[in-house]
Amino acid sequence: MSMEQKLERLAKLRAEAEAGGGPERVQAQHHKGKLTARERLDLLLDEGTFVELDRFVTHRSYDFGLDEQKVLGDGVVTGYGRVNGRLVCVFSQDFTVFGGSLSETHAEKICKVMDLALKSGAPVIGLNDSGGARIQEGVASLGGYAEIFLRNTLASGVVPQISVILGPCAGGAVYSPAITDFVFMVRGTSYMFVTGPSVVKTVTHEDVTFEQLGGADAHAGTSGVAHVVAPSEPECLRAVRALLDYLPSNNLESPPDLPTKDPADRRDQALLAVVPDEPAKPYDMHDVLRSVVDDAVFYEIHGEYAPNIVTGFAHLGGRVVGVVANQPAVLAGVLDIGASLKAARFVRFCDAFNVPIVTFVDVPGFLPGTGQEHGGIIKHGAKLLYAYCEATVPKVTVITRKAYGGAYDVMSSKHIRGDLNLAWPTAEIAVMGPKGAVEILFKREIEASRDAEAATAERLGEYTEKFAHPYIAAGRGYVDDVIDPRDTRPRLIDALEMLRSKRDRNPPKKHGNIPL
Repeated sequence: MSMEQKLERLAKLRAEAEAGGGPERVQAQHHKGKLTARERLDLLLDEGTFVELDRFVTHRSYDFGLDEQKVLGDGVVTGYGRVNGRLVCVFSQDFTVFGGSLSETHAEKICKVMDLALKSGAPVIGLNDSGGARIQEGVASLGGYAEIFLRNTLASGVVPQISVILGPCAGGAVYSPAITDFVFMVRGTSYMFVTGPSVVKTVTHEDVTFEQLGGADAHAGTSGVAHVVAPSEPECLRAVRALLDYLPSNNLESPPDLPTKDPADRRDQALLAVVPDEPAKPYDMHDVLRSVVDDAVFYEIHGEYAPNIVTGFAHLGGRVVGVVANQPAVLAGVLDIGASLKAARFVRFCDAFNVPIVTFVDVPGFLPGTGQEHGGIIKHGAKLLYAYCEATVPKVTVITRKAYGGAYDVMSSKHIRGDLNLAWPTAEIAVMGPKGAVEILFKREIEASRDAEAATAERLGEYTEKFAHPYIAAGRGYVDDVIDPRDTRPRLIDALEMLRSKRDRNPPKKHGNIPL
């Protein structure tokens, strides 16, 4: 066979691999409003940068007629490419081939590219669109999933891992995305569940739709499994590209700086009016964040889950920061189970990948009630405390208003290794709010008085004057400085520059025992 003939054969096999399950199945995929595996990679990666691996792999099964159904690539496209010029390793499941089901060789392809990511120090992005395990292969398919789970676990904290759910993701398949750092979903076409609606109906007699059980909105707002939801696949993949601008390639690097024309010494007059005079009146912490960060750009993570706390990425003076902020506009910014879990996972991600953490505090405490106590608020709240205590990246804190009780301690206080802790003049740092404190401290006096309301008001004024301010904490060094709110941006940028070469470490150990 001549070289020309050999090249013709190569071209034919490549075309066969790129055809996937064939034109009819590709058309069916488009009819569902979904893109093909390769179309998705074209949108995710910089043009012309994708290098495919294992395009000629086929399954090795002979049972149930599979020996007569072999498709090159075996239902997953794997390789590497670049996003905004930076290396990433990728796999994209192809629903047009055996419904994207995972076989032994399908899993081996994914494992190979994950191993490559660890060796090269590149993020892993998985585009998931699969009917689950390939039943015809039995335990070999299950073993393939476990091999992937192991690599997800070993890669955790070493390279960023992003899962993009672009179709069904059911059964054991959901645990790989669950281990990864960020999960993206598309409204209307993405589903995740351990057991589907038919099994749920059989076991619990509940009638539930795919969307209600495991759709994007269910996981974004209720379960917290999804970090980002998009209305379409192209928008979802653009959001993944945008996220990568905030992440380092691996745990030995810092996130990439982004030059900005936003002046480092910019003072925003609007910050003077953001915190209301009335202590119980809400305000939107997003207004504070937009006034402080570069170019008012904030990439929110988990925006629909536990909205009483805000997490996300931004730039300050061109440097990437992770932001954690209580949200007074929702439940007064109180910490509950959902908020604790959301912020704890985010803090641990930032610490693993050298992202400085900036915390904005306005927290009245932990949410009371039997639902919270029986749901384990003690254990879950301790996760956030543990995450902040454990973190060795630069930690800068700004107290805008309330910082009460144990929640003051938890929110990156000086006592748990906060590097620089600032407060606005509107800050109130105390064991509890003035009203609750007065009702406890002067209970007998108020009960004995002829006018309980007047007695309470008098004591309330005294307590507020004495304790509802930041200066006792500042006097003890628990707050490093009380600042003009307009100076928040320049002070944060200066602090981050000062802490750029920060050195801190935890005691040697195999690993800690986080309160799970």
